[in-house]
Amino acid sequence: MDSPEISEDYKNMCRGIISVLPPDQSLVPLPRRRDYVGVVTWLQAVQNCLGEKVVFALDESWMCQEMFLGRHLQRAVWLYGSRSLLRYDGVIIVGTEISPSDVQERHGLYFTTINRTIMDAIDFEYILDMQGTLEALADYYFTHQESFDGISLPPEYIGSFNRLAKEAIEYYDS
Repeated sequence: MDSPEISEDYKNMCRGIISVLPPDQSLVPLPRRRDYVGVVTWLQAVQNCLGEKVVFALDESWMCQEMFLGRHLQRAVWLYGSRSLLRYDGVIIVGTEISPSDVQERHGLYFTTINRTIMDAIDFEYILDMQGTLEALADYYFTHQESFDGISLPPEYIGSFNRLAKEAIEYYDS
């Protein structure tokens, strides 16, 4: 049987709810990535636009951790937050709640820890462009003396992580 934490995590998972409104309503635009020099200033502008505390996830988490520079035409913003944020164009809700132990803060931005980000990437791999995750894992590997020491995942994620780790190590060779 799963631990209570894992069971609660699965119950919380929203499975990537995407912004969709009735035709008579329009989505609120977010700041555009291309209008900002750095990813941190862009994410701060996004957070300010949203007007409530959010926890950035997936590619945005990698950006907060300075392990992925993002894309010039970045459109999707993955986060943990309230469903009311679905009124914003590009917001994808990963979950509505997250354990404080899975959250870090830097530059006034809240984002998922590396372990939570890896688990979310594996959970959403079927719809996620894995470029950010592969670049971040490659960065981690080569800045940690060619190892993944320090990454700790539940057993059900290990097989998928090993596959991603292999791809990340080979990422810059292709």
